[in-house]
Amino acid sequence: MPSDIQIAQAATLHPIKEIAQQIQVGEDDLELYGHYKAKLPLHLIDEEKVQKSTLILVSAISPTPAGEGKTTMSIGLTQGLNRIGKETMVVLREPSLGPVFGIKGGAAGGGYSQVLPMEEINLHFTGDFAAVEKAHNLLAALIDNNLQNKKHNLNIDARTILWKRVMDMNDRALRNVVVGLGGTGSGIPRETGFDITAASEIMAILCLASDLEDLKRRLGNIFIGFTFDRQPIYARDLKAEGAMTALLKDAIKPNLVQTIEGNPAIIHGGPFANIAQGTNTVIATKMGMSLSNFVVTEAGFGADLGAEKFLNIKCQAAGLSPKAVVLVATVRALKYHGGADLKTISEPNPEAVKKGLVNLEKHIENILQYKITPVVAINKFTSDTKEEHQLIQEKCATLGIKAVISDVWGKGGAGAEDLAHAVVEATQQSAEQFQPIYDWKMPVKDKIAAIATKIYGAAKVEYGTQAQKDLRRIAKLGLEELPICIAKTQKSLSDNPKLIGRPEGFTITVREIEIAVGAGFLIPITGNMMRMPGLPSIPSAELIDIDKDGNISGLF
Repeated sequence: MPSDIQIAQAATLHPIKEIAQQIQVGEDDLELYGHYKAKLPLHLIDEEKVQKSTLILVSAISPTPAGEGKTTMSIGLTQGLNRIGKETMVVLREPSLGPVFGIKGGAAGGGYSQVLPMEEINLHFTGDFAAVEKAHNLLAALIDNNLQNKKHNLNIDARTILWKRVMDMNDRALRNVVVGLGGTGSGIPRETGFDITAASEIMAILCLASDLEDLKRRLGNIFIGFTFDRQPIYARDLKAEGAMTALLKDAIKPNLVQTIEGNPAIIHGGPFANIAQGTNTVIATKMGMSLSNFVVTEAGFGADLGAEKFLNIKCQAAGLSPKAVVLVATVRALKYHGGADLKTISEPNPEAVKKGLVNLEKHIENILQYKITPVVAINKFTSDTKEEHQLIQEKCATLGIKAVISDVWGKGGAGAEDLAHAVVEATQQSAEQFQPIYDWKMPVKDKIAAIATKIYGAAKVEYGTQAQKDLRRIAKLGLEELPICIAKTQKSLSDNPKLIGRPEGFTITVREIEIAVGAGFLIPITGNMMRMPGLPSIPSAELIDIDKDGNISGLF
C-alpha cells in the first residue's frame, strides 16, 4: 500500500469554492487561503439549525504506542455517512507542530480517510497557531514590561507570576528558563519557562469563546498573579485584551477544507486533551451544525480525557448535546492493554485481547454514565484475525453494545458504511438529553472526586501541600463554581502511565491546581505532567523533506 502522504498527493483536490457550494456557502462568504483552504465568517452560525443538527462524538480507549486511529475513524465515518445519504461534516482540531516533528509525523487522518491538503494542514495551515502564540507572548512581554516600568507599575510580585511563554514546538530545553539577565535595561531577572502553544490558556479560550466580544472578555479575565499586597492581577489590568484580540481576529474564524472523498470538513483550534480540554472550538462545532444535518467531531486521547472534558466542559458551556459516541478500539491496542509486548502485537493473540478488553469495558461504562449508549468502532488492521474481532464483538454484545468492524484506512468511506448505519441507529434511539457527571456548582473537591472515582476508577483523591494552598486561593478569588479540567497522563486511566488495562484501588494525587479564569475552568495537575514535551531520540523531523519542485515527503 502507498503511504499516507502518497495517497494524499495522488488525490484530486476540488477548489474550495466547490466544497463551499455543497453546504450552500457563497463565494462572498469565503476568505480564501489559496485554492483549497478558506475561513468562514461567524455570521453563518445559526443557533436554530445548531439545535436541529445531530452531533456525534468520536473517542477511544486509552491510547497505546500501537495506535487507535481516532482522527482517521472520524474522517472515515463522515465519508461513510455521506455515502449512505446523510449530509455530514467532520469538525476536527488543527495539528500542532510539536507532535508533527516529534512522534506523530502528522495528524490529518490516514490512508483513504484524510483531510486535504494534508501537507498544509499539518504544517502552518492558516496561521491560527502562530496567532495564538503571538497573543500569548504579547501578554508575557507586557507583564515583564510592567515590572520594569517605574511610572505605571502595577506593583506585581514577580514571584507570583503564573504566565509563561509559549512556542509550537517540542523543546525541553525551554521548560525552565531565567529571563531579565544582562543588566537593568534588560528587565527584572526571574525564573519562568515555555509551554507548548497547544497548552496555552489562549488556545483554551479560543476554543470556548462564542464570538469576538466573548473572546476579548475572556482574554481580559486571564489571571496573572498577585501584587505585593496580595491583590489579584488580570490581563485587563494591563489593558492587554484589546491588542491580544486584534491578533486573533482571523484565528477565531473556522477553516474549511475537504476530505479525500470531497466532503466538506472544518478544522479549528488545537488544545491537547491531557493538559487542556482536547476538543476543537465551540465556534467550529456550531458552524458545522449550522451547515450540515450531521456533524462528526473528535476529542483527544481516551474517553477518560477528551470525552470527559468535551461532555462536562464544552457541552455544558455551549449548550450542546451529542446524540451518539463512537469508541474506537483496535485489536493491537487491546493486546497491549492485555499485557502483550509491543513487538508482538501484530501476531495473533486472542488471550491478550481477552485480557485487554477490560480497558474497553471501562470506557463503555464511562459513556453510559452520561446517559449515552456508545457504538464501538473496531479499527481494522491487516494483522487482525476473525477470532480476535469476534472476541471484541461478543464482549460488547454482553454489555448491550454494538461493535462494528471498520476498514477506513484501506477503504475510506466504503469501509465505514456499516458503522455509519449503526451510528445513525444509535442517534435515533437517543431519547434523552445527555447527563454530565457533576454539577459546576458542587465544591471543587467533590467535582474532582466525581471524575477520579466515576471515570478513572480511583479509590480516592489526595492533595499535595501546593494543591491545598491552591484550593484556598481559589476560594479567596471566588472561583469555586468553575468546571474541572484535569491534567493527567493519557497512557493510563490512573495518574501512573505504567498502569495499563483497568487499574483499580489506586489513589489520584493532585500536586497543584492551576487557575484558568479566561478559559473558565480549573486545572488540577496529577502525576508528572509536562506542558512542554521533548523530541524523541529520532524525531519525525528527520524524515520530512522537500524537493526542488516544492513536493513535501515524510509526513504521515
